[in-house]
Amino acid sequence: MTIQVAVVSGKGGTGKTTVTASLAAMCSPVIADCDVDAANLHLLLKPTVREKKPYFGHKFPEVDAGLCAGCGACETYCRFGAIKVEDRAVIDLVACEACGVCEAVCPAGAVSMKDRPCGEVFISDTAYGPMVHARLDPGVGTAGKLVTMVREEALKLAGKDGILLIDGPPGIGCPVIATLAGVDVAVIVVEPTVSGYSDFTRVLSVARRFKAMPCVCINKHDLNEDYTRKIIDHCEESGVRVLGCIPYGREIFECVRVGEIPALHNGIKDSYTKIFKNLNDAIEERMKK
Repeated sequence: MTIQVAVVSGKGGTGKTTVTASLAAMCSPVIADCDVDAANLHLLLKPTVREKKPYFGHKFPEVDAGLCAGCGACETYCRFGAIKVEDRAVIDLVACEACGVCEAVCPAGAVSMKDRPCGEVFISDTAYGPMVHARLDPGVGTAGKLVTMVREEALKLAGKDGILLIDGPPGIGCPVIATLAGVDVAVIVVEPTVSGYSDFTRVLSVARRFKAMPCVCINKHDLNEDYTRKIIDHCEESGVRVLGCIPYGREIFECVRVGEIPALHNGIKDSYTKIFKNLNDAIEERMKK
């Protein structure tokens, strides 16, 4: 069976993507960047795109100018101010939320909801394995559906016995739910701060809700030893495996600045190697259940 590992975090900026890239460099999996609202894994893995597929998130309204009588019903009922009527109705697709009320209230049948591409899915090659990633148009609110499409394409590449490594979005919203549904192991990257700890407990709850085995990686652990201890204590009390701790260091920033993967840097790779080893142990434990 395909082993699915998702790297997530309760908040943005915890180092989730650098951990994902480092794990990818160590195990050559199929890689999926499901952080579709702010994808940046490609900056480290440098994929070569070999196939593109359009993404249709939802239907958008179109006006048939030949049928539109300019009655203004659509403008009156649109709650988002996306329609202006002079001689004919004109729709601002940036402001439009694609709710469909304009189609429902148009007495002339001049408005119809039609598919419109609002992003792309890329199937690419990297030095560490195939990668599926995506681009979502600004303002499009269907990130969860795009995450599902990215995962489906990645699972096709992984086959029945592969490893799928997912760089998930931060937080606990719809894109995270679409990322965690059906995964085997959730690697939660957390930083030892007040907000980091609070958000960590929330995403831990979501991972458990979807029956993913939660594991924790503490990034920049030496910046706040008290909160690092608090996170470790919480994990011990909750039966959550701590994969390892990554120290704060300029080397990691320099790697990211020049587009290099931290785990391949001799000065800091030991921390990532330990995390990878412990992750393998967690996967083996999960597979026995």
